[in-house]
Amino acid sequence: MAQRNVKQARAGAAEDVGGGQAGSAADAHVGRRISLPQYETVALMLQGGGALGAYQAGVYQGLDEAGIHPNWVAGISIGALNTAIIAGNAPENRVARLLAFWETICQPAFGPPLPAFIEHAFFNSSDAVRKAFTAMQAVGALVEGQKGFFVPRFPPPMPTISGAPQQASYYDTSPLKATLERLCDFDRINAREMRVSVGAVNVGTGNFAYFDNTHTKLRPEHFIASGALPPGFAAVEIDGQYYWDGGLMSNTPLHEVVQTTPRRDTLAFQVDLWSARGPVPDSITDVQGRMKDIQYSSRTRLVTDMLQRSQRFRHVLREVLDRVAPEHRDDAWCKLAEELSCSKRYNVVHLIYRHKEYEGHYKDYQFGLSTMREHWESGLIDIRRSLAQPDWLAMPDNDAGFITHDIHRDGG
Repeated sequence: MAQRNVKQARAGAAEDVGGGQAGSAADAHVGRRISLPQYETVALMLQGGGALGAYQAGVYQGLDEAGIHPNWVAGISIGALNTAIIAGNAPENRVARLLAFWETICQPAFGPPLPAFIEHAFFNSSDAVRKAFTAMQAVGALVEGQKGFFVPRFPPPMPTISGAPQQASYYDTSPLKATLERLCDFDRINAREMRVSVGAVNVGTGNFAYFDNTHTKLRPEHFIASGALPPGFAAVEIDGQYYWDGGLMSNTPLHEVVQTTPRRDTLAFQVDLWSARGPVPDSITDVQGRMKDIQYSSRTRLVTDMLQRSQRFRHVLREVLDRVAPEHRDDAWCKLAEELSCSKRYNVVHLIYRHKEYEGHYKDYQFGLSTMREHWESGLIDIRRSLAQPDWLAMPDNDAGFITHDIHRDGG
């Protein structure tokens, strides 16, 4: 079933991509294996965003089609859960396992899902019907939970009654642990076939923490902690410390990957689920949705611009040092400049989910199967179009040694 649905997703995305000049170019590249320049790191960075995370699965499918297999995957919140599925499976099984994960958590926790033909009819009806239907699914997630992900606590917690920190939430995520153990091989994750990093916030200190398999043996708890957004989900205890969702502090692992040392030539696919740019809302419902966009977008482009300026200074400093006569290289200032300089190059390809007209403020917890498939397909379309752009994957040759691309910004 999973393999059949993966093929259907590919076919559906190809059909949607086919319209227009850019779509035709992307469609022509489907299935073409891409030979990358000699990047030392190929990173996949996955932002948090709940139900929107199926977009990231579509992006990964497109990378897999092109034969691009990252050697570092970093994620926060739902991005951390997708990270676990990717890193915890052999390359040939990852897309199918991602689909199995998303088809599981996009079902009601207890009651049976709607028959597929009924859901399809509602979802593909008028905008008004679709909005009402998806709102109903979001309410269902709040009332009932999602299969293999979270269920409401019963009885619900009383606001003023103290108890164990891992019980202080409206939902219980123990089903998620079982789902990850079923779909992920944690021995594979800890074998370091690829580097894995997931971000969380230490509840006691307020400090941001990255759990990384280069120095920590990762367990399901590390990934669940990265997505433990309060007050819905409780803090997760790890080695005597309690952790919440990393998105409370920073919702993107971009800075962690680009600023790591020693520096390496890096191709990074930054997959964001919230767009900082968007329309000015004209209703209370739209205000709530726009607030989330701004809050969780983490100002990715601002961070990228800052990193680009920093790398430009390092790169220019390296070029200047190469022009200093050898007899002056022992000067103290030259030695300091040597430490600060860097000739490594960075190419960041942005993929940012675009808000749909019919989506409300509940889009991050509206786990309908039809919506999931549309999110997945959007990611697949965007990465196919990005990979079809001439020279986008080339090693940067500008004075900064740093370049960014975005299919929606650059209009490819």
